[in-house]
Amino acid sequence: MSRHNMPPAPTSGAWREGDPVAFRKFANLGAQRLENGAILPSVTLAYETWGELDEASSNAVLILHALTGDAHVCGEAAPGQPTPGWWEQIVGPGRIIDTDRYFVVAANVLGGCQGSTGPASLAPDGAPWGSHFPVISTRDQVYAESRLADLLGIDEWNIVVGTSLGGHRAVEWAVSYPERVRRLVVVASGAQTTADQAAWTHTQIRAIQLDPSWRGGDYYAGPGPTAGLALARQIAHTTYRSPSELDERFGRIPQNDEDPLHGGRLAVESYLDYHGEKIVRRFDAGSYVTLCRTMLSHDVGRDRGGIAEALKAVTARTLVVAVDSDRLFFPEQVWQMAAGISGAFYREIHSDHGHDGFLIEHDQLTALLDEFLNERIPSRASSFA
Repeated sequence: MSRHNMPPAPTSGAWREGDPVAFRKFANLGAQRLENGAILPSVTLAYETWGELDEASSNAVLILHALTGDAHVCGEAAPGQPTPGWWEQIVGPGRIIDTDRYFVVAANVLGGCQGSTGPASLAPDGAPWGSHFPVISTRDQVYAESRLADLLGIDEWNIVVGTSLGGHRAVEWAVSYPERVRRLVVVASGAQTTADQAAWTHTQIRAIQLDPSWRGGDYYAGPGPTAGLALARQIAHTTYRSPSELDERFGRIPQNDEDPLHGGRLAVESYLDYHGEKIVRRFDAGSYVTLCRTMLSHDVGRDRGGIAEALKAVTARTLVVAVDSDRLFFPEQVWQMAAGISGAFYREIHSDHGHDGFLIEHDQLTALLDEFLNERIPSRASSFA
């Protein structure tokens, strides 16, 4: 379907009450006081599970998704769940995170838009939260997830795995609740948002806020800020891929018969337009802004004496993975986080795809997880013990 005959974009791609539930389960957690002192009077986390919790509750695995991900880690698409699982090659029966062996849990992040409490959710007055949704932090999200763990009867996670923005939550889990994380895997992420990452995040927020349909975040009764959300996604997607890959795939090739000299697009422009058009059909602009703001404030060292001091709290056996071509979470930053965790193992995925290499290089990541989870790592200068 071309860009000219696609159906109109919805006001929001959020899951709403009354939509098909698909594979979601819901945990109603009650009120939550946030790190900044605000109070959410009612918190719901949508989540999915795979496998069975053993009698000792010792085989639980927590998977933490990236910015526009959701709880649907593996499985097919279905009514109410428009996309198949985002990590099918890593999680599932017979995969490295084997759902025949582990009890796997994934929750849609607090502030998200696929069933968990966020800006598109109904506030106590019966209208969407919109502009009244409070600013939340990584710690707020992890605290909500800890209450979900309590509800599920999980005192300790066998493994906590987080990728990209989910890696923020994974390392926060290990710092906030060291006694509840036996093994930690952080992929393409960091312990603190850098100024460079904050700059990219700020431009995405502004792209949405400058859309006339944003209306301060209170757009749910009318047309949504779909153009702004699409542009934000295009900005983000540029940071997710590497310059060499974009040059190799697209170069200076025009899109079909479009001529840039006459206002037509290059193929790379069409590629970004495609990703912008996709996001508005499965995500919510308010959630996008909320989660970007969470990224802006992310700092495991806040009020803990700095990053180095905070990371000393981690007791989990830890694997930290970077992507060598990542220009959002540069390997040097990821390495520094690993160096601050006692005994952590640091590894790199080689990929031409940039940050998204963690979603693409399944064989490499499977090998690294096998090495770590099954303790095949040789004793050499690969850890920071």
